[in-house]
Amino acid sequence: MFSKLKLVWLVAGRELKDQFRDWRVLAPMVILILCFPVLMNEFAKQTVDFLNQYQANLILDRFVPFSIMIIGFFPITISLVVALEAFVGEKERGTIEPILSAPLDNWQLYFGKLLVGVATPLFASYLSILLYLIMVTRQDLTMPSFMVMVQLFLLTTAHATLMVSAAIVISVQSTSVKAANLLASFIVIPVAVLMQGEAVMLFWGNEQVLWLAVGGVMIISLLLIRVGIAHFQREYLLGREIDAINLGWLWRTFWKNFVGGAHSFGEWYIRVLGSAMRRILPAVLTLTVIAGLSMWLGYDWIMVNVSQVIAKASPERLQKIEAGIRQMPDLSNLQGSINAPFLFMNNTRAVAAIFLAGLVSFGVLGILLYMVNIGVIGGLFALFQLLGMNPVPMFLAGVVPHGIFEIPALMIGSAVVLYMGASIVTPQTGKSMGEVILELLADWVKIFLGVVVPLLAIAAVIEAYITPGLLLSVMTR
Repeated sequence: MFSKLKLVWLVAGRELKDQFRDWRVLAPMVILILCFPVLMNEFAKQTVDFLNQYQANLILDRFVPFSIMIIGFFPITISLVVALEAFVGEKERGTIEPILSAPLDNWQLYFGKLLVGVATPLFASYLSILLYLIMVTRQDLTMPSFMVMVQLFLLTTAHATLMVSAAIVISVQSTSVKAANLLASFIVIPVAVLMQGEAVMLFWGNEQVLWLAVGGVMIISLLLIRVGIAHFQREYLLGREIDAINLGWLWRTFWKNFVGGAHSFGEWYIRVLGSAMRRILPAVLTLTVIAGLSMWLGYDWIMVNVSQVIAKASPERLQKIEAGIRQMPDLSNLQGSINAPFLFMNNTRAVAAIFLAGLVSFGVLGILLYMVNIGVIGGLFALFQLLGMNPVPMFLAGVVPHGIFEIPALMIGSAVVLYMGASIVTPQTGKSMGEVILELLADWVKIFLGVVVPLLAIAAVIEAYITPGLLLSVMTR
Protein backbone atom coordinates (compact mmCIF):
# COMPACT_ATOMS: atom_id res chain seq x y z
CA MET A 1 0.00 0.00 0.00
CA PHE A 2 2.87 2.38 0.83
CA SER A 3 4.43 1.81 -2.59
CA LYS A 4 1.15 2.76 -4.26
CA LEU A 5 0.86 5.91 -2.19
CA LYS A 6 4.47 6.74 -3.05
CA LEU A 7 3.45 6.99 -6.72
CA VAL A 8 0.69 9.44 -5.70
CA TRP A 9 3.32 11.65 -4.06
CA LEU A 10 5.44 11.34 -7.21
CA VAL A 11 2.63 12.78 -9.35
CA ALA A 12 1.96 15.43 -6.71
CA GLY A 13 5.62 16.47 -6.64
CA ARG A 14 5.71 16.83 -10.41
CA GLU A 15 2.55 18.97 -10.32
CA LEU A 16 3.93 21.12 -7.51
CA LYS A 17 7.14 21.85 -9.43
CA ASP A 18 5.11 22.93 -12.45
CA GLN A 19 3.19 25.40 -10.31
CA PHE A 20 6.10 26.97 -8.45
CA ARG A 21 8.20 27.62 -11.55
CA ASP A 22 5.43 29.60 -13.23
CA TRP A 23 5.50 33.20 -11.95
CA ARG A 24 2.09 33.88 -13.53
CA VAL A 25 0.59 31.47 -11.00
CA LEU A 26 2.62 32.60 -8.00
CA ALA A 27 2.43 36.39 -8.44
CA PRO A 28 -1.40 36.77 -8.18
CA MET A 29 -1.47 34.35 -5.27
CA VAL A 30 1.24 36.21 -3.31
CA ILE A 31 -0.35 39.60 -4.00
CA LEU A 32 -3.75 38.34 -2.85
CA ILE A 33 -2.33 36.74 0.31
CA LEU A 34 -0.54 39.94 1.34
CA CYS A 35 -3.00 42.61 0.20
CA PHE A 36 -6.48 41.20 0.79
CA PRO A 37 -6.15 40.82 4.60
CA VAL A 38 -5.03 44.47 4.78
CA LEU A 39 -8.03 45.60 2.71
CA MET A 40 -10.40 43.47 4.78
CA ASN A 41 -8.90 44.81 7.98
CA GLU A 42 -9.43 48.40 6.86
CA PHE A 43 -12.98 47.57 5.83
CA ALA A 44 -13.54 45.97 9.25
CA LYS A 45 -12.35 49.10 11.06
CA GLN A 46 -14.61 51.37 9.05
CA THR A 47 -17.57 49.03 9.57
CA VAL A 48 -16.95 48.80 13.31
CA ASP A 49 -16.81 52.57 13.62
CA PHE A 50 -20.11 52.85 11.78
CA LEU A 51 -21.87 50.10 13.76
CA ASN A 52 -20.70 51.49 17.08
CA GLN A 53 -22.93 54.46 16.45
CA TYR A 54 -26.00 52.21 16.55
CA GLN A 55 -24.91 49.73 19.26
CA ALA A 56 -25.08 46.76 16.86
CA ASN A 57 -23.28 44.41 19.23
CA LEU A 58 -24.48 41.18 17.60
CA ILE A 59 -23.08 42.19 14.22
CA LEU A 60 -19.85 43.43 15.79
CA ASP A 61 -19.25 40.13 17.57
CA ARG A 62 -19.77 38.18 14.36
CA PHE A 63 -18.00 40.50 11.94
CA VAL A 64 -14.50 39.06 12.45
CA PRO A 65 -15.66 35.43 11.80
CA PHE A 66 -17.44 36.65 8.68
CA SER A 67 -14.27 38.41 7.50
CA ILE A 68 -12.25 35.24 8.10
CA MET A 69 -14.64 33.21 5.96
CA ILE A 70 -14.42 35.74 3.11
CA ILE A 71 -10.62 35.96 3.33
CA GLY A 72 -10.34 32.18 3.13
CA PHE A 73 -12.59 32.06 0.05
CA PHE A 74 -10.77 34.43 -2.31
CA PRO A 75 -7.37 32.61 -2.56
CA ILE A 76 -9.29 29.45 -3.46
CA THR A 77 -10.98 31.17 -6.42
CA ILE A 78 -7.62 32.39 -7.75
CA SER A 79 -5.97 28.99 -7.32
CA LEU A 80 -8.93 27.33 -9.05
CA VAL A 81 -7.30 28.09 -12.40
CA VAL A 82 -4.53 25.60 -11.60
CA ALA A 83 -7.02 22.80 -10.89
CA LEU A 84 -9.08 23.63 -14.00
CA GLU A 85 -6.12 22.92 -16.28
CA ALA A 86 -4.82 19.92 -14.32
CA PHE A 87 -5.56 17.55 -17.22
CA VAL A 88 -6.86 19.59 -20.14
CA GLY A 89 -4.00 22.09 -19.75
CA GLU A 90 -1.40 19.37 -20.07
CA LYS A 91 -3.27 18.04 -23.07
CA GLU A 92 -3.05 21.41 -24.83
CA ARG A 93 0.65 21.76 -23.95
CA GLY A 94 1.35 18.25 -25.27
CA THR A 95 2.69 16.92 -21.96
CA ILE A 96 -0.18 14.60 -21.08
CA GLU A 97 0.95 11.55 -23.09
CA PRO A 98 4.05 10.69 -20.99
CA ILE A 99 2.16 10.78 -17.69
CA LEU A 100 -0.79 8.81 -19.09
CA SER A 101 1.56 6.14 -20.42
CA ALA A 102 3.35 5.83 -17.06
CA PRO A 103 2.68 2.69 -14.97
CA LEU A 104 0.16 4.46 -12.76
CA ASP A 105 -3.35 3.46 -11.80
CA ASN A 106 -6.09 5.94 -12.61
CA TRP A 107 -6.71 6.69 -8.93
CA GLN A 108 -3.00 7.38 -8.34
CA LEU A 109 -2.85 9.87 -11.18
CA TYR A 110 -6.11 11.50 -10.17
CA PHE A 111 -5.28 11.80 -6.47
CA GLY A 112 -1.81 13.17 -7.24
CA LYS A 113 -3.38 16.04 -9.18
CA LEU A 114 -6.14 16.47 -6.59
CA LEU A 115 -3.72 16.60 -3.66
CA VAL A 116 -1.77 19.53 -5.05
CA GLY A 117 -4.94 21.19 -6.31
CA VAL A 118 -6.37 21.25 -2.78
CA ALA A 119 -3.14 21.87 -0.85
CA THR A 120 -2.08 24.99 -2.77
CA PRO A 121 -5.26 27.08 -2.23
CA LEU A 122 -5.55 25.84 1.34
CA PHE A 123 -2.01 26.98 2.13
CA ALA A 124 -2.78 30.39 0.61
CA SER A 125 -6.09 30.66 2.51
CA TYR A 126 -4.62 29.64 5.86
CA LEU A 127 -1.72 32.07 5.48
CA SER A 128 -4.07 34.90 4.53
CA ILE A 129 -6.32 34.16 7.54
CA LEU A 130 -3.33 34.10 9.91
CA LEU A 131 -2.15 37.50 8.65
CA TYR A 132 -5.62 38.90 9.26
CA LEU A 133 -5.79 37.43 12.76
CA ILE A 134 -2.46 39.09 13.62
CA MET A 135 -3.94 42.43 12.58
CA VAL A 136 -7.14 41.78 14.56
CA THR A 137 -5.23 41.09 17.79
CA ARG A 138 -3.77 44.60 17.63
CA GLN A 139 -7.18 46.28 17.40
CA ASP A 140 -10.31 46.63 19.50
CA LEU A 141 -12.15 43.80 17.74
CA THR A 142 -13.83 40.77 19.30
CA MET A 143 -11.91 37.57 18.55
CA PRO A 144 -14.03 34.49 17.74
CA SER A 145 -14.13 31.61 20.18
CA PHE A 146 -11.99 28.53 19.71
CA MET A 147 -14.92 26.45 18.48
CA VAL A 148 -15.92 29.09 15.92
CA MET A 149 -12.31 29.22 14.70
CA VAL A 150 -12.33 25.46 14.24
CA GLN A 151 -15.56 25.73 12.25
CA LEU A 152 -14.15 28.50 10.06
CA PHE A 153 -10.99 26.56 9.23
CA LEU A 154 -13.04 23.44 8.53
CA LEU A 155 -15.40 25.46 6.30
CA THR A 156 -12.42 26.85 4.38
CA THR A 157 -11.07 23.31 3.96
CA ALA A 158 -14.46 22.04 2.83
CA HIS A 159 -14.88 24.89 0.32
CA ALA A 160 -11.41 24.26 -1.12
CA THR A 161 -12.02 20.53 -1.44
CA LEU A 162 -15.42 21.10 -3.05
CA MET A 163 -14.24 23.66 -5.58
CA VAL A 164 -11.02 21.88 -6.53
CA SER A 165 -12.66 18.46 -6.87
CA ALA A 166 -15.33 20.01 -9.11
CA ALA A 167 -12.64 21.83 -11.12
CA ILE A 168 -10.72 18.61 -11.75
CA VAL A 169 -13.91 16.84 -12.88
CA ILE A 170 -14.40 19.69 -15.37
CA SER A 171 -10.75 19.45 -16.43
CA VAL A 172 -11.15 15.73 -17.19
CA GLN A 173 -14.36 16.26 -19.17
CA SER A 174 -13.29 19.40 -21.10
CA THR A 175 -11.46 19.49 -24.42
CA SER A 176 -9.86 22.93 -23.99
CA VAL A 177 -8.67 25.24 -21.23
CA LYS A 178 -11.02 27.94 -22.51
CA ALA A 179 -14.03 25.65 -22.07
CA ALA A 180 -12.85 24.63 -18.60
CA ASN A 181 -12.44 28.27 -17.51
CA LEU A 182 -15.91 29.16 -18.79
CA LEU A 183 -17.39 26.27 -16.85
CA ALA A 184 -15.69 27.53 -13.68
CA SER A 185 -18.65 29.87 -13.11
CA PHE A 186 -20.72 26.77 -12.30
CA ILE A 187 -18.33 26.24 -9.38
CA VAL A 188 -17.75 29.75 -8.06
CA ILE A 189 -21.35 30.99 -8.20
CA PRO A 190 -22.98 28.04 -6.32
CA VAL A 191 -20.28 28.14 -3.64
CA ALA A 192 -20.72 31.91 -3.30
CA VAL A 193 -24.47 31.39 -2.82
CA LEU A 194 -23.71 28.66 -0.29
CA MET A 195 -21.45 31.04 1.61
CA GLN A 196 -24.26 33.59 1.81
CA GLY A 197 -26.35 31.03 3.68
CA GLU A 198 -23.38 30.18 5.91
CA ALA A 199 -22.87 33.90 6.62
CA VAL A 200 -26.49 34.17 7.78
CA MET A 201 -25.96 31.23 10.14
CA LEU A 202 -22.71 32.80 11.32
CA PHE A 203 -24.35 36.14 12.18
CA TRP A 204 -27.18 34.38 13.97
CA GLY A 205 -24.63 32.39 15.98
CA ASN A 206 -26.16 29.05 15.04
CA GLU A 207 -23.08 26.88 15.50
CA GLN A 208 -24.95 23.56 15.33
CA VAL A 209 -26.24 24.33 11.83
CA LEU A 210 -22.73 25.38 10.80
CA TRP A 211 -21.51 21.91 11.72
CA LEU A 212 -24.18 20.50 9.42
CA ALA A 213 -22.96 22.84 6.68
CA VAL A 214 -19.40 21.57 7.11
CA GLY A 215 -20.59 17.96 6.95
CA GLY A 216 -22.82 18.58 3.92
CA VAL A 217 -20.09 20.33 1.92
CA MET A 218 -17.60 17.57 2.69
CA ILE A 219 -20.07 14.86 1.64
CA ILE A 220 -20.65 16.58 -1.72
CA SER A 221 -16.86 17.02 -2.09
CA LEU A 222 -16.25 13.30 -1.55
CA LEU A 223 -18.99 12.48 -4.04
CA LEU A 224 -17.36 14.79 -6.60
CA ILE A 225 -14.03 13.04 -6.07
CA ARG A 226 -15.78 9.72 -6.57
CA VAL A 227 -17.41 11.02 -9.78
CA GLY A 228 -14.04 12.12 -11.12
CA ILE A 229 -12.43 8.75 -10.48
CA ALA A 230 -15.46 6.81 -11.75
CA HIS A 231 -15.50 8.63 -15.10
CA PHE A 232 -11.75 9.09 -15.56
CA GLN A 233 -10.69 7.37 -18.79
CA ARG A 234 -7.25 7.87 -20.32
CA GLU A 235 -8.46 7.09 -23.83
CA TYR A 236 -11.21 9.68 -23.40
CA LEU A 237 -8.62 12.36 -22.65
CA LEU A 238 -6.53 11.58 -25.72
CA GLY A 239 -9.29 10.74 -28.18
CA ARG A 240 -11.32 13.96 -28.18
CA GLU A 241 -10.19 17.18 -29.79
CA ILE A 242 -13.35 19.30 -29.66
CA ASP A 243 -16.85 19.07 -28.25
CA ALA A 244 -19.78 19.90 -30.50
CA ILE A 245 -23.41 20.15 -29.46
CA ASN A 246 -25.13 17.26 -31.22
CA LEU A 247 -28.81 17.76 -30.47
CA GLY A 248 -29.75 14.82 -32.67
CA TRP A 249 -27.55 12.45 -30.68
CA LEU A 250 -28.86 13.84 -27.40
CA TRP A 251 -32.48 13.29 -28.45
CA ARG A 252 -31.84 9.81 -29.90
CA THR A 253 -30.00 8.67 -26.77
CA PHE A 254 -32.72 10.01 -24.49
CA TRP A 255 -35.60 8.65 -26.59
CA LYS A 256 -33.99 5.24 -26.97
CA ASN A 257 -33.74 4.88 -23.21
CA PHE A 258 -37.17 6.36 -22.62
CA VAL A 259 -39.01 4.05 -25.06
CA GLY A 260 -36.86 1.02 -24.27
CA GLY A 261 -37.83 -0.79 -27.46
CA ALA A 262 -41.52 -0.99 -26.53
CA HIS A 263 -44.08 -1.13 -29.37
CA SER A 264 -47.20 -0.25 -27.40
CA PHE A 265 -48.18 1.76 -24.35
CA GLY A 266 -49.04 -1.41 -22.42
CA GLU A 267 -45.67 -2.96 -23.18
CA TRP A 268 -43.90 0.26 -22.19
CA TYR A 269 -45.83 0.53 -18.95
CA ILE A 270 -45.32 -3.09 -17.90
CA ARG A 271 -41.85 -3.90 -19.23
CA VAL A 272 -39.94 -0.61 -19.55
CA LEU A 273 -41.44 1.27 -16.62
CA GLY A 274 -41.47 -1.90 -14.51
CA SER A 275 -37.76 -2.38 -15.20
CA ALA A 276 -37.04 1.21 -14.11
CA MET A 277 -39.07 0.73 -10.93
CA ARG A 278 -37.15 -2.44 -10.09
CA ARG A 279 -33.87 -0.54 -10.45
CA ILE A 280 -34.88 2.05 -7.86
CA LEU A 281 -36.35 -0.48 -5.41
CA PRO A 282 -33.30 -0.38 -3.06
CA ALA A 283 -33.55 3.42 -3.03
CA VAL A 284 -37.28 3.21 -2.20
CA LEU A 285 -36.53 0.91 0.72
CA THR A 286 -33.81 3.29 1.92
CA LEU A 287 -36.15 6.27 1.75
CA THR A 288 -38.80 4.36 3.67
CA VAL A 289 -36.36 4.11 6.56
CA ILE A 290 -35.40 7.77 6.11
CA ALA A 291 -39.10 8.72 6.19
CA GLY A 292 -39.55 7.09 9.58
CA LEU A 293 -36.41 8.82 10.85
CA SER A 294 -37.56 12.20 9.47
CA MET A 295 -40.97 11.97 11.13
CA TRP A 296 -39.33 11.09 14.43
CA LEU A 297 -36.88 14.02 14.10
CA GLY A 298 -39.73 16.41 13.30
CA TYR A 299 -41.71 15.12 16.24
CA ASP A 300 -38.74 15.32 18.61
CA TRP A 301 -37.75 18.84 17.49
CA ILE A 302 -41.24 20.22 18.13
CA MET A 303 -41.53 18.43 21.46
CA VAL A 304 -38.18 19.82 22.66
CA ASN A 305 -38.33 23.38 21.31
CA VAL A 306 -42.00 24.31 21.02
CA SER A 307 -42.89 22.78 24.37
CA GLN A 308 -40.82 25.48 26.07
CA VAL A 309 -42.79 28.20 24.27
CA ILE A 310 -46.13 26.60 25.10
CA ALA A 311 -45.12 26.13 28.73
CA LYS A 312 -44.71 29.91 29.05
CA ALA A 313 -48.03 30.70 27.35
CA SER A 314 -51.11 31.48 29.43
CA PRO A 315 -54.15 29.14 29.39
CA GLU A 316 -56.17 31.81 27.57
CA ARG A 317 -53.53 32.03 24.83
CA LEU A 318 -53.53 28.24 24.39
CA GLN A 319 -57.32 28.21 24.12
CA LYS A 320 -57.17 30.85 21.37
CA ILE A 321 -54.55 28.86 19.45
CA GLU A 322 -56.58 25.67 19.71
CA ALA A 323 -59.76 27.49 18.66
CA GLY A 324 -57.92 28.98 15.69
CA ILE A 325 -56.72 25.55 14.59
CA ARG A 326 -60.23 24.13 14.86
CA GLN A 327 -61.60 26.92 12.66
CA MET A 328 -58.99 26.51 9.92
CA PRO A 329 -60.80 24.05 7.64
CA ASP A 330 -63.62 26.31 6.45
CA LEU A 331 -64.75 24.76 3.16
CA SER A 332 -66.69 27.83 2.11
CA ASN A 333 -63.48 29.84 2.13
CA LEU A 334 -61.04 27.21 0.88
CA GLN A 335 -62.82 25.66 -2.10
CA GLY A 336 -62.66 28.88 -4.10
CA SER A 337 -58.86 29.10 -3.97
CA ILE A 338 -57.57 25.62 -3.10
CA ASN A 339 -58.73 23.08 -5.64
CA ALA A 340 -57.37 19.91 -7.22
CA PRO A 341 -55.34 21.62 -10.00
CA PHE A 342 -53.74 23.98 -7.47
CA LEU A 343 -52.77 21.13 -5.13
CA PHE A 344 -51.54 19.00 -8.03
CA MET A 345 -49.28 21.78 -9.36
CA ASN A 346 -47.99 22.56 -5.87
CA ASN A 347 -47.06 18.94 -5.17
CA THR A 348 -45.57 18.53 -8.65
CA ARG A 349 -43.36 21.58 -8.06
CA ALA A 350 -42.18 20.03 -4.79
CA VAL A 351 -41.11 16.82 -6.55
CA ALA A 352 -39.45 18.84 -9.33
CA ALA A 353 -37.58 20.93 -6.73
CA ILE A 354 -36.29 17.74 -5.09
CA PHE A 355 -35.12 16.53 -8.51
CA LEU A 356 -33.31 19.80 -9.36
CA ALA A 357 -31.69 20.05 -5.93
CA GLY A 358 -30.58 16.44 -6.14
CA LEU A 359 -29.27 16.87 -9.68
CA VAL A 360 -26.68 19.46 -8.62
CA SER A 361 -25.67 17.67 -5.42
CA PHE A 362 -25.69 13.95 -6.35
CA GLY A 363 -28.93 13.50 -4.43
CA VAL A 364 -27.78 15.06 -1.13
CA LEU A 365 -29.85 18.27 -1.23
CA GLY A 366 -32.79 16.43 -2.78
CA ILE A 367 -32.90 13.96 0.09
CA LEU A 368 -32.66 16.84 2.58
CA LEU A 369 -35.73 18.47 1.00
CA TYR A 370 -37.50 15.11 1.14
CA MET A 371 -36.67 14.81 4.83
CA VAL A 372 -38.05 18.30 5.48
CA ASN A 373 -41.32 17.46 3.70
CA ILE A 374 -41.76 14.21 5.59
CA GLY A 375 -40.58 15.72 8.87
CA VAL A 376 -43.48 18.19 8.78
CA ILE A 377 -45.87 15.29 9.43
CA GLY A 378 -44.13 14.37 12.67
CA GLY A 379 -43.90 18.05 13.62
CA LEU A 380 -47.64 18.59 13.20
CA PHE A 381 -48.38 15.42 15.18
CA ALA A 382 -46.27 16.75 18.07
CA LEU A 383 -47.78 20.24 17.84
CA PHE A 384 -51.35 18.96 18.14
CA GLN A 385 -50.28 16.75 21.04
CA LEU A 386 -48.70 19.69 22.86
CA LEU A 387 -51.88 21.73 22.42
CA GLY A 388 -53.84 19.01 24.20
CA MET A 389 -55.61 17.80 21.04
CA ASN A 390 -55.85 14.14 20.06
CA PRO A 391 -53.70 13.94 16.89
CA VAL A 392 -54.64 10.39 15.85
CA PRO A 393 -58.20 11.08 14.55
CA MET A 394 -56.99 14.26 12.88
CA PHE A 395 -54.26 12.43 10.99
CA LEU A 396 -56.55 9.58 10.06
CA ALA A 397 -58.97 12.10 8.56
CA GLY A 398 -56.60 14.82 7.35
CA VAL A 399 -53.53 12.92 6.11
CA VAL A 400 -54.31 9.28 5.42
CA PRO A 401 -56.99 9.67 2.67
CA HIS A 402 -54.74 11.53 0.24
CA GLY A 403 -51.46 10.59 1.96
CA ILE A 404 -51.66 6.95 0.82
CA PHE A 405 -51.14 8.33 -2.71
CA GLU A 406 -49.15 11.52 -2.10
CA ILE A 407 -46.50 10.13 0.25
CA PRO A 408 -45.60 7.16 -2.04
CA ALA A 409 -45.40 9.60 -4.97
CA LEU A 410 -43.00 11.82 -3.02
CA MET A 411 -41.04 8.79 -1.89
CA ILE A 412 -40.72 7.32 -5.40
CA GLY A 413 -39.81 10.69 -6.92
CA SER A 414 -37.10 11.17 -4.29
CA ALA A 415 -35.90 7.57 -4.68
CA VAL A 416 -35.12 8.25 -8.35
CA VAL A 417 -32.98 11.21 -7.26
CA LEU A 418 -31.08 9.01 -4.79
CA TYR A 419 -30.65 6.34 -7.47
CA MET A 420 -29.32 8.94 -9.95
CA GLY A 421 -26.78 10.22 -7.44
CA ALA A 422 -25.56 6.71 -6.67
CA SER A 423 -25.36 5.81 -10.38
CA ILE A 424 -23.37 8.91 -11.35
CA VAL A 425 -20.66 8.11 -8.79
CA THR A 426 -20.52 4.47 -9.93
CA PRO A 427 -18.09 3.54 -12.74
CA GLN A 428 -19.89 2.84 -16.05
CA THR A 429 -17.56 0.97 -18.36
CA GLY A 430 -17.79 2.02 -22.00
CA LYS A 431 -20.09 4.97 -21.34
CA SER A 432 -19.31 8.65 -21.18
CA MET A 433 -20.59 10.81 -18.35
CA GLY A 434 -23.07 12.42 -20.76
CA GLU A 435 -24.55 9.06 -21.74
CA VAL A 436 -24.96 8.05 -18.11
CA ILE A 437 -26.74 11.31 -17.26
CA LEU A 438 -29.08 11.01 -20.27
CA GLU A 439 -30.01 7.44 -19.34
CA LEU A 440 -30.71 8.46 -15.75
CA LEU A 441 -32.74 11.45 -16.93
CA ALA A 442 -34.82 9.12 -19.11
CA ASP A 443 -35.46 6.89 -16.08
CA TRP A 444 -36.60 9.89 -14.04
CA VAL A 445 -38.98 11.10 -16.77
CA LYS A 446 -40.41 7.58 -17.16
CA ILE A 447 -41.13 7.19 -13.48
CA PHE A 448 -42.29 10.80 -13.07
CA LEU A 449 -44.83 10.58 -15.92
CA GLY A 450 -45.83 6.96 -15.41
CA VAL A 451 -46.06 6.73 -11.61
CA VAL A 452 -45.56 10.03 -9.76
CA VAL A 453 -47.93 12.21 -11.81
CA PRO A 454 -50.90 9.77 -11.66
CA LEU A 455 -50.45 9.32 -7.89
CA LEU A 456 -50.23 13.08 -7.33
CA ALA A 457 -53.34 13.65 -9.48
CA ILE A 458 -55.38 11.16 -7.43
CA ALA A 459 -54.03 12.64 -4.18
CA ALA A 460 -54.95 16.18 -5.29
CA VAL A 461 -58.56 15.21 -6.04
CA ILE A 462 -58.94 13.48 -2.67
CA GLU A 463 -57.21 16.31 -0.77
CA ALA A 464 -59.36 18.98 -2.42
CA TYR A 465 -62.81 17.37 -2.30
CA ILE A 466 -62.77 14.60 0.33
CA THR A 467 -60.14 15.34 3.00
CA PRO A 468 -61.50 18.78 4.07
CA GLY A 469 -64.92 17.34 4.87
CA LEU A 470 -63.46 14.46 6.87
CA LEU A 471 -61.09 16.79 8.72
CA LEU A 472 -63.86 19.28 9.49
CA SER A 473 -66.09 16.57 10.91
CA VAL A 474 -63.33 15.41 13.24
CA MET A 475 -62.26 18.87 14.44
CA THR A 476 -65.82 20.07 15.18
CA ARG A 477 -66.67 17.20 17.48
